[in-house]
Amino acid sequence: MILDEIIRRTEKRVALLPATFPESLSRPRVSLAGAIHSRNGKNAVIAEIKCASPSSGVIRRNVDMAMMAGVLKDGGCTAISVLTEPYFFGGSGQDIARVKSAVTLPVLRKDFIVDERQIAESRALGADAILLIAAVLEKRLTTFVSLAQEYGLEPLVETHNGAEVEAALATDAELIGINNRNLSTMTIDRSTTRLLSEQVPDEGRLVVSESGMRSADDVRELKKYCDAFLIGSSIMASQHPRKKLEEFVCA
Repeated sequence: MILDEIIRRTEKRVALLPATFPESLSRPRVSLAGAIHSRNGKNAVIAEIKCASPSSGVIRRNVDMAMMAGVLKDGGCTAISVLTEPYFFGGSGQDIARVKSAVTLPVLRKDFIVDERQIAESRALGADAILLIAAVLEKRLTTFVSLAQEYGLEPLVETHNGAEVEAALATDAELIGINNRNLSTMTIDRSTTRLLSEQVPDEGRLVVSESGMRSADDVRELKKYCDAFLIGSSIMASQHPRKKLEEFVCA
């Protein structure tokens, strides 16, 4: 399974991390949840800068991170997700600083977090929020959510089945991600958001639908079941990323 291979490579990468990280010199954290709440009648889209993926291969070559961040900001995104996994997704932790240099939007670090040092690293890199995958962390999820919050990071807990939603709700995370991609088969089923969102209370939590948004119709189909969308491949693969993003924001 591709997820197992990603985790193995991540563990090797993490083994090289230092025990501690210097304090970030970036500006104070910008709230991702606050940005979603302030969407002003439009769809809250977390636009993801993603250069490649295991399912799609290379999505976009030679991406200027700062320039792309500006394009996405102009397209009306609520926040920017930066995929920092290097081997399968073509990312780098330094991409966060490049994005932060260009925009004041919240920045989500999206990676495969398997070690507590990655949380400290995320804060040092300047991230405002961090993705935590329930299927990867399992029983360690609550600990990692609490640690992220201690570092001043907002955890977005990714789920893709009912048991994982329950595990996410047992933490203090305000942001609950529902991944429409099955991590075992890598197939997309957008009804996952509709079905799992029923488990999430109306008050106090925000639902982020992840993966599989290819058109404005997809967003219109799901917008009543979630508070925000995390969209990467469709935007990054487009010849006109700003226009494609605007379609999602205004759907």
